[in-house]
Amino acid sequence: MAKKWIAPRAGGIDVLEFIDDEVAAPRAGEVTIQVRAAGMNPADYKHLAREQSGFPLGIGYEVAGVLTRLGPDTHIASGGGATGDEVLAFRVAGGYASEVTVPASDVFAKPANLSFPQAANLLLAGTTAAEMLELTRVGDGDVVLLHGASGAVGVSAVQQALWRGARVIGTASAANLDRVRSFGAEAVAYGPGLEARVRELAPDGVDAVLDAVGTDEAVDVSVALLRVATRAVTIVKGPKTDAAGFTAIGGAMPASKAFRDNARAGLIARAAAGDLAVPVALTFELSEAKQALRLLAEGHPGGKLALIP
Repeated sequence: MAKKWIAPRAGGIDVLEFIDDEVAAPRAGEVTIQVRAAGMNPADYKHLAREQSGFPLGIGYEVAGVLTRLGPDTHIASGGGATGDEVLAFRVAGGYASEVTVPASDVFAKPANLSFPQAANLLLAGTTAAEMLELTRVGDGDVVLLHGASGAVGVSAVQQALWRGARVIGTASAANLDRVRSFGAEAVAYGPGLEARVRELAPDGVDAVLDAVGTDEAVDVSVALLRVATRAVTIVKGPKTDAAGFTAIGGAMPASKAFRDNARAGLIARAAAGDLAVPVALTFELSEAKQALRLLAEGHPGGKLALIP
């Protein structure tokens, strides 16, 4: 019998329940994964309050583990697949579990150089960052202002922007500036005087804005510095970002989902080549999901978190 976290009703972290689960045998086009690590993302708990139907609801969008069963005539997305193979999967439903049966089209061979916690945290943040860069058309020689550069999406965006030949100025708290620099960005502390600090690095303004925080400060500074108003994207949609004309993206949007699905294989290849790091701060036992989610909700875990069944 597998173990699984579910939300029996809408609400916050406290509504979650840890239950026994009879995992369905895979049908054609499906595989079963023994989960070795479940990735954790703010979306895991944020959507619980918004859901109006579909309860009880599993949570968790990405996992890494070992194939235990394959449906008839079934191959994983990266080709082949056999019991015992190490894999990662995104986007799945109900990843906070010890075993899951999922569509084989969402399952890829795990790069050998990634640990299970790293592999389980690669794709949600990675594909989000990739979409931000694509929509803002970041390319060689561009100066990019990235708000929230020390977070999971920010760290991936820094690395991916540098692949494209861009120069990245990343905002973060004073405590996280060295973390931002370690990935190759120029770091500036947010807070009063942010615009002036960025202008010291980019006197002529910036070519693109990637907003992973959605604060009034981030929006106001971006508007003041951005050379072309349309080259700004946010993952924290709100009245302020709407008024500024930022393009909002999110995994539930059809265009975002399609882009992110298509971006998965390329990001896995980059990670396998050692070009895309996934820093993991802490791991927790699967049974400690509530504790881990509360830490994640505080907003400063210092890297990705993973649940280990």
